[in-house]
Amino acid sequence: MNTLLQRPEWPFLVALAVGLLIGAERERRKGDGAGRKPAGVRTFTLVALLGGACAALGLGPLLLGAVLVGALALAGYALGDRSDPGFTAEVALIVTYVLGALAHDRAFLSLELGVVVAALLAYRTQIHHLVRDTLSEQELLDGIAFAIAAVVILPMLPNRALDPFGLFNPFTLWRLIVVVMALSSFGYVAQRLVGVRFGLMVAGLAGGLVSATAAVAAMAQRSKAEPALAGRAAAGAVASLISAVIYMFVVVFAVDADLLPRLAPALGAAAAVLLVYAAILGRLTAAGHDGGPSGRAFDFPAALLFVLIVAGCTVLSRLLSGAFGEIGALVGAGATGLADAHAAAASMAALAGSAKLDDATATLGILIGLTTNMLIKAPVAFALGSRPFAWRVSLGLALMLAALWIGHGVGVALGW
Repeated sequence: MNTLLQRPEWPFLVALAVGLLIGAERERRKGDGAGRKPAGVRTFTLVALLGGACAALGLGPLLLGAVLVGALALAGYALGDRSDPGFTAEVALIVTYVLGALAHDRAFLSLELGVVVAALLAYRTQIHHLVRDTLSEQELLDGIAFAIAAVVILPMLPNRALDPFGLFNPFTLWRLIVVVMALSSFGYVAQRLVGVRFGLMVAGLAGGLVSATAAVAAMAQRSKAEPALAGRAAAGAVASLISAVIYMFVVVFAVDADLLPRLAPALGAAAAVLLVYAAILGRLTAAGHDGGPSGRAFDFPAALLFVLIVAGCTVLSRLLSGAFGEIGALVGAGATGLADAHAAAASMAALAGSAKLDDATATLGILIGLTTNMLIKAPVAFALGSRPFAWRVSLGLALMLAALWIGHGVGVALGW
């Protein structure tokens, strides 16, 4: 294979493949009779090979070839059937020439782009239906806004703390906004694909693996935008907590698996209670609103408010750590848990694994960190969501924390 890639014929083979691929799609679209399009599989294949040959000969032939292909495309447009005023065939011809030229230096990139171009042409009916009929104008605007936030703004931000205390990293905070927007959009799309009854639950389970707090915030936004979905949004939020507990099992296992027997009763009881409670919420709201989602895919002001809450909790955790000094790892775990329960768990497990902390204290620190982290989710639910949503989520949190500490007490009593 490596020998083939080094042969001078290889770029021309790629150009030939790109031309055949795009040309085959165009051949099926050109029609029959007097009104058929002028360019088909042979024309596109020859144009791709022309691009590869001109690129091999140098800049002058490459520019000359581009002028000739451009003139050919204009002539085809002028002489063709004007009942369809679109430029798709003409632009595709020019793109095929460019991809053929690109194959001279970047063969694989040319082939990849050729596949994408052929797919865009082949699925044009489905794409038109998606843009014109399926997507609303607001959904399209939300998609563009998300792309700006994630692709344009995020890479431009400095990835370092700008304050003297090292608390506020613009990149990290904006990334959290993007995560909330993405999770909210995921829940919106899940509703469109599988319906409201199961869509929010699926979104919650997936979102909890990224950030349960962000998932709760996203579900809260959905409950406020569509009050009829408060119960199902709450079920999705509770489902995210289940994923967060499972994630904690994985984190501790990766750092110090010896702690798992001590944590199993507490985390297992918490996960079981959350699972039952989420199922009850889903059943109780099964007969309610079951249409597709309305409103917006996400609420940017609500996402910004969520990040401000997280930043405030981070400041509080630092103040607590400073006030208590080195009074103990448990206070540190609780303060860290305000911002990230999994970070607190990893820290405690690492201390236990290095014999700097006994297993019992490390286990207690992990549970304290998880508890403080769960407590954050109640104000997030009340600040961003509807009251019915917030009360249902808060009840779930209370049941989970009760099960967590009862499970821990049982484990301690049994000598685990």
